[in-house]
Amino acid sequence: MLDINIPGCKNLKVEKIVFDLNGTLACDGELIAGVKEGINRLAEEFELYVLTADTLGNAENLLKDLNVELVIIEGNDGSKFKADFVEKLGRKRVIAVGNGNNDAQMLKNAELGIAVIGPEGTARGALMGAELISREINDVFDLISNPERIRATLRK
Repeated sequence: MLDINIPGCKNLKVEKIVFDLNGTLACDGELIAGVKEGINRLAEEFELYVLTADTLGNAENLLKDLNVELVIIEGNDGSKFKADFVEKLGRKRVIAVGNGNNDAQMLKNAELGIAVIGPEGTARGALMGAELISREINDVFDLISNPERIRATLRK
């Protein structure tokens, strides 16, 4: 769990993290280097979820060694599914991490939305929906593991 007061901003008390898969944790159907270790480290303190439409059909195999719950997006509106998923988890208890247009509302709905600038780039909508921008996924793992970095970035 992450429990931190950010002066002039908010008190974060989050226990769940929702990740987008492709473009955030993986690129071209492969996990980005360091993701397995970062995810499994966070799983010691948080409930972790990975949302994907599983376009490549390999999500289950890709995540088999990770301590996460895989959630396959239902229907044709991934944006709505992701945003609704965060709401169902209790948005005030969630960090959301993504890079695509279909992540924008999920990032906005979460108590802390983090957009990742990864190898696939980042959609403007994701940047606009996020409160914090990170240059790559391994930096996100480090931010969450070192919450003083979050406080330093977001305090007013």
